[in-house]
Amino acid sequence: MVEPNTALPPRLLRTPEAARFLGLSGRTLEKHRTYGTGPTYMKIGGRVVYAVADLQSWAARGVKSSTADPGRDTVHPARRITEDRSFVGG
Repeated sequence: MVEPNTALPPRLLRTPEAARFLGLSGRTLEKHRTYGTGPTYMKIGGRVVYAVADLQSWAARGVKSSTADPGRDTVHPARRITEDRSFVGG
């Protein structure tokens, strides 16, 4: 028997849908894309699309169990990162 999800292509979301999925504004997701701090994306025919799996993976980088938990990674704010990995404007 064939697994039902193996035949389906990955679900792709445009920026407004992806932003709603993450609980962000579309503008914030655009800033993340500009500064390179957001989830990976694809351009298809000039349109930006996000795979649901990539959105989930990016959001999971911020998972923590307490305020003292350093976590495994960081979801950075939507701001430009300088050469020394600090943020411009804050």
